[in-house]
Amino acid sequence: MAAAEEKEEEAALPPQKRFYRQRAHSNPLADHTLCYPSRPQDMDWASLFPSFFPPEAPPGTPPARVEFADVGCGYGGLLVALSELFPRSLALGLELRGKVAAFTRARIRALQAAQPGRFGNVACVRGNAMKHLPHFFLRGQLSKLFFLFPDPHFKRTKHKWRIISPAMLAEYGFVLRPGGLVYTVTDVPELHQWMLQHFGEHPLFEPLPPGQLAADPLLPLLPAVTEEGQRARRAGRPPSTAVFRRRPDPPVL
Repeated sequence: MAAAEEKEEEAALPPQKRFYRQRAHSNPLADHTLCYPSRPQDMDWASLFPSFFPPEAPPGTPPARVEFADVGCGYGGLLVALSELFPRSLALGLELRGKVAAFTRARIRALQAAQPGRFGNVACVRGNAMKHLPHFFLRGQLSKLFFLFPDPHFKRTKHKWRIISPAMLAEYGFVLRPGGLVYTVTDVPELHQWMLQHFGEHPLFEPLPPGQLAADPLLPLLPAVTEEGQRARRAGRPPSTAVFRRRPDPPVL
């Protein structure tokens, strides 16, 4: 019993990155051993967000749903910020690299243990958004999607690995509700132009007007809230941010 309690106490300590080292790049098209639901209705959200699924909830109470998704969440900097800014909204981080996802889960557990009652609205799973995003989310479920410092995959032969592409934008448009927002940040000018072009050419998305950009409380935080952003700032590489809005569905003729 004492050994089990000691192990649980150790699990609640803040994780150390030296135990979670992994290559920065991962092939999203490779076959990875991943667990994912066959459909969104089969996802066990209560295990990730137990405080939002109380067993004593009255019958017929609509279940809480994830509203924010951080694709390639890395070490969880944005998830922590979202938890504090939107304490009643559920946010899920998807991270392909196994050790990095494990670090983020340990980080969230440590925060929850240190500050009971807080950070229960964020979670991280190991997942591949390029293959399995509709397995996690229903049509129109999300109100915000984040792509902070995605892998630029510089080589032309690897552009098919980029997380922003015409095929992927169709899936993002599926899981994002009309009026929902997509946030992108990168310190690679060519990738920024790539994302602007592909979102601009897609019929389901439009740039957010400058007036609404200025009123968004997330905009000042995004460039430096992640480890990648902090590294870019130390190196003197200014980040570029863009926000796109999901257009209403076109009328059915």
